[in-house]
Amino acid sequence: MIFSYGSYRDSRYLYLSMEFLPGGELFSYFRQVGRFTGPIVRFYACEIILALEYLHSLSIVYRDLKLENLVLDITGHLKLTDFGFAKYVQDRTFTVCGTPEYLAPEMILTSVGHSFGVDWYALGILIYELLVGRTPFAPTDHQNHPSFVFIKILNAPIPWPSQQGIVDRVARCLIRKLLERDRTRRLGCMAGGANDIKEHPWFKHILWTDIMERRIEPPIIPKVDYPGDTQNFELFEDEPLQAPECTQEEYDLFDKF
Repeated sequence: MIFSYGSYRDSRYLYLSMEFLPGGELFSYFRQVGRFTGPIVRFYACEIILALEYLHSLSIVYRDLKLENLVLDITGHLKLTDFGFAKYVQDRTFTVCGTPEYLAPEMILTSVGHSFGVDWYALGILIYELLVGRTPFAPTDHQNHPSFVFIKILNAPIPWPSQQGIVDRVARCLIRKLLERDRTRRLGCMAGGANDIKEHPWFKHILWTDIMERRIEPPIIPKVDYPGDTQNFELFEDEPLQAPECTQEEYDLFDKF
């Protein structure tokens, strides 16, 4: 996960000081090739699993797993970023948040509440996307409203690609178990927790200690020419912002920030 060095405030803004990850978003590399091979997807899935497992051990549900929030460090290892939807959860929570295509059924059905299982569901969506080149319940040109996506998430079968070899039998098994609509039967949500995912046959040859200690060379090594190099990020112009100064009462609300 991305490292935070600290936070501070002034009369207009709150600031977070975080490490710079020069590798850029995984999404940028994915977009260049259209989809990744099984070994590449497996490597990134392993690093994501360990990150989510750690967050869950702290009773934090992430709720925003997607390609744009996975950034490469200078060595090519993944870092999880953007914790705007993350939340400390002791039992269940009911807020609908995240990206529609990655939302678990129980998050859409707000009355039942959701917990850590939504992250494992999103992992299944992400693995499918990396292997196939699109998310399984993506909107179409004629049905692009989130409500159509939600209907597919709740009711549609997983649309496997017709081309042979893109998603092998073992990968399909893993994805099905992660996209189980019944959260009580979803892989990662039962008594074994994340270990049930790690022990799935798709990860049969993975040495998890090597993943944890970063002994495996990443499949993508970003090109970084100098400290502070931003070539792996898209350039865009921010409109200048000038927030009004807050009152002393408002300033005091963030005394511990």
